[in-house]
Amino acid sequence: MDKNLNEAINFSDVIDAQKRLTGHTVKTPLLESALLNKLSGRRILIKAECLQHTGSFKFRGGTSAITKLTSAQRNAGVIAYSSGNHAQGVAYAAKRAGVDAVIVMPCDAPTLKIENTRAYGAEVVLYDRPGGECREKLGQNLAEQRGLYLIKPYDNKEVIAGQGTCGLEIAEQAQSLGISSADLLVCCGGGGLTSGIAISVEATAPDMTVRPVEPEHYDDVIRSQKSGKRETTESDQASICDAIVTPSPGELTFPIIQRLCGPGIVVSDHEALKAMAEALLHFKIIAEPGGAVALAAALFHPQEIDTDTVICVVSGGNADPTMISRAIEA
Repeated sequence: MDKNLNEAINFSDVIDAQKRLTGHTVKTPLLESALLNKLSGRRILIKAECLQHTGSFKFRGGTSAITKLTSAQRNAGVIAYSSGNHAQGVAYAAKRAGVDAVIVMPCDAPTLKIENTRAYGAEVVLYDRPGGECREKLGQNLAEQRGLYLIKPYDNKEVIAGQGTCGLEIAEQAQSLGISSADLLVCCGGGGLTSGIAISVEATAPDMTVRPVEPEHYDDVIRSQKSGKRETTESDQASICDAIVTPSPGELTFPIIQRLCGPGIVVSDHEALKAMAEALLHFKIIAEPGGAVALAAALFHPQEIDTDTVICVVSGGNADPTMISRAIEA
């Protein structure tokens, strides 16, 4: 295990997180559509994390972090920054645990995500993302001023371990279907879900290859894989995939991704919209754009996939009615 000494977490951390999450999280299904398999020419399964509490996998990481707080940290309260899914995950996990939460969110985040975060009982502090205001600086300042414990969206050991429990479930569910080898496509922003799943399947399904999927113009993780160092995205292009638009891979997540993950895939916003429609049509679930990019890669980039079986994580389903309508029209 020497290769893991410089990494943020190891497999035992994921197992510990799984024990803490028992009774709190939903074991989301691994779904398959015979018709979609026929149309695509390969077996495609999806891990429906859009059916997790708060509508995304982020509840796993939020609960993992909240359940590891000391008594002093619980009494002081927590703070997080997020465009929406980590916000909701931490807010709801904190509410269930009786912990006060402050969430820093961009003013241009989807209205549904802002309203849901408030409904979960968190204090929401909005910042001007279009104007260049920095969420990391604002969050750190508020944490220091109020004595709050900061739960970062992906560069937090307990968050990564919590996201890794999704990988444990995928491996178990796939094995029950007789699947041991597959490309496992994961929607990727800062890399918390991707790295957590990669740690899990290394131990439980070593013949699966985890591959990050990112939206065009925000492929910093994939470029970092190629260069061997953390690259930064400074794009001024708008993207509907708000949940996974990040400036660079995490300091804690990138070493894991670099060691364990296969080549990433970049998809367009239009492909994400079409994947949302396919998820609704074939699986009867709602995916948000950033949560649908892994399915988009499987459906619209077949030339970049060599395996007969593909497992796609639909990482979130917090799409507002307008975006769902756009997907159907696409």
